[in-house]
Amino acid sequence: MDLLWVLYSMLTVCMAINLEATGSHSMFTCEPITLRMCQGLSYNTTFMPNLLNHYDQQTAALAMEPFHPMVNLECSTEIRPFLCALYAPVCTEYGRVTLPCRHLCQRAKSDCYKLMDMFGVSWPDEMECSRFPECDESYPRAIDLLPSSDGTEESPSSVQRDYGFWCPRELKIEPDLGYSFMGVRDCSPPCPNMYFRKDELIFARYFIGVISIVCLSATLFTFLTFLIDVGRFRYPERPIIFYAVCYMMVSLVFFLGFLLEERVSCNAASPGRFRAATVTQGSHNKACTLLFMTLYFFTMAGSVWWVILTITWFLAAVPKWGSEAIEKKALLFHAVAWGVPGALTITLMAMNKIEGDSMSGVCFVGLYDLMALRWFLLVPLALDVVVGVVLLLAGIAALNRVRMEIPLEKENQDKLVKFMIRIGVFSILYLVPLLTVIGCYLYEQSHRSVWETTWVQERCREYHIPCPFKVEKTSRPDIALFLIKYLMMLVVGIPSVFWVGSKKTCFEWASFFNGQRKKDSAVHESRQVLQEPDFTQLLLRDPNTPVVRKSRGTSTQGTSTHASSTHLAMLDEPPSASTSRASSVRSKSSSFHGSLHRSRDGRYTACSYRGVEERLPHGSTLRLNDPLQHCGVNRLDSHSRHGSLQRLESQSRHSSVRDLSITAQAIQSSPGNGIHRVVEEDATKA
Repeated sequence: MDLLWVLYSMLTVCMAINLEATGSHSMFTCEPITLRMCQGLSYNTTFMPNLLNHYDQQTAALAMEPFHPMVNLECSTEIRPFLCALYAPVCTEYGRVTLPCRHLCQRAKSDCYKLMDMFGVSWPDEMECSRFPECDESYPRAIDLLPSSDGTEESPSSVQRDYGFWCPRELKIEPDLGYSFMGVRDCSPPCPNMYFRKDELIFARYFIGVISIVCLSATLFTFLTFLIDVGRFRYPERPIIFYAVCYMMVSLVFFLGFLLEERVSCNAASPGRFRAATVTQGSHNKACTLLFMTLYFFTMAGSVWWVILTITWFLAAVPKWGSEAIEKKALLFHAVAWGVPGALTITLMAMNKIEGDSMSGVCFVGLYDLMALRWFLLVPLALDVVVGVVLLLAGIAALNRVRMEIPLEKENQDKLVKFMIRIGVFSILYLVPLLTVIGCYLYEQSHRSVWETTWVQERCREYHIPCPFKVEKTSRPDIALFLIKYLMMLVVGIPSVFWVGSKKTCFEWASFFNGQRKKDSAVHESRQVLQEPDFTQLLLRDPNTPVVRKSRGTSTQGTSTHASSTHLAMLDEPPSASTSRASSVRSKSSSFHGSLHRSRDGRYTACSYRGVEERLPHGSTLRLNDPLQHCGVNRLDSHSRHGSLQRLESQSRHSSVRDLSITAQAIQSSPGNGIHRVVEEDATKA
């Protein structure tokens, strides 16, 4: 029965006192006793944290203050040894911990109970005598003071153990904020970054700031180029613009982090409460939450838009979808590109996984939480890479098969090859930085535990926490690894400049700064009155089949496609027929110019067209209005005048003479290759 009672007593003690601490303690944490109340005893060393989970002797001294009157008045000879057994227990050479006996506790409590009641001090629950083992010996016992060779046969290695990470008092956070660090709740990493020196962090911050400015400038240039000529970038290349916008926002957030330094990513220190500066976590800091939402959302959206870009290229190359067919799926593309990152961002906010980055000054995810790093960064980015590469290779293979199997003119062959090279180079410029970022994340998550153990071993004495036990490997991260990671996170947006950079872009910017913007997109290259034929259809068509371009209907009065159809059909005729056909078209266009008035700026105006529309019914006397006479029609004889007007009426009753003149000029200067718009622009850029 006595044995059962002892076991029961030990079990109850473990309910209030740290179970692991009652078995042994780490010998790395033995320290001299500085508590004034416990000095002068039969032992002079203790260990921290103590049996009541006080981190250092200063904290233990504050907890012992209510008992000072009882010790000073000497209400009991047992009160001082009993209190010191709990607040400053003896640190033995072989690491064994012993608890005070129950009879020692009962004598101290019974002798000082009345005095404690007078001072309004209650006996703490964690010091209830029933929690201590049944014995009647003084503290420390004689066996606790013997050398290890006499006191026990156990070796030090058989009784020492690793207590894991104890959160230092300086890093403790209020419980309602939901902080966590190295698996310990209500704890936060120190700020600035716990792995690097101050000079390394300053260099890294300026490095990230410069790179963010470069990337912001590049992506902003891409976006402004798109705004100057919106119609220039159509599907399948339109996702490049949204991709550039996403990384423009990513660069902007990093630039703001450079300006804000540590004001958002870190909590300020509070020396009066013994609190050091710590990393911001969770969504209680509104500025940090806003930076996180913007950075994570647009980082994920940029990777999704790249996947959509490969999808559009795949649809154009393999199923032979045209630009209009792909554009009909634009709503679905936008829903996926913005919806998936939005859902991930909301999920992380609900899970309270936001973490401040003291190195860059922003807030992100996966900086200290390995689970968030794996599932919310590595998995989405790796999935985007796999899907995008598969679709990209399938599209390039389809284009190469078209080039090899279908006979094309040498000029079209060269344009197709250049277009394929352009796609490949752009994809490499995107994939290399992204794969480097993924590699950095993989290396970081595999070495994070070693880095943390090394940091605890170096700082355990400073923080008065248990040092690691049996550390087999120590390692510190290299600052270059983090610099490469931030560099690749930012330069991944720069390839968008490669796509828009061309002579045409330079001309557009020059025209923009000179104020010579295209009127009404009006003409926008004659407003491209004639729609370019579909790229894949032209590649797969029968060489003897004439090409017909459809009107985009850009003219408010209707547009005639007679001349354009004639010209495109002429492209597939023999050289002799083509030559005669071209001369016929030129003669018609010259007759059109003959009935027009040429202004001082060299342009033809449709002065005679109103006269055509206001003619009397057929067979009536023709009456010319004043503008027609002003254009010099009275110099024409009646026969030529009637023939000219008759030709105008038959060929373009519902179109303006100005449109016809522009069309005729475009026909004379057209290169006549029929390749897709994207490939034509690619040749222009080359």
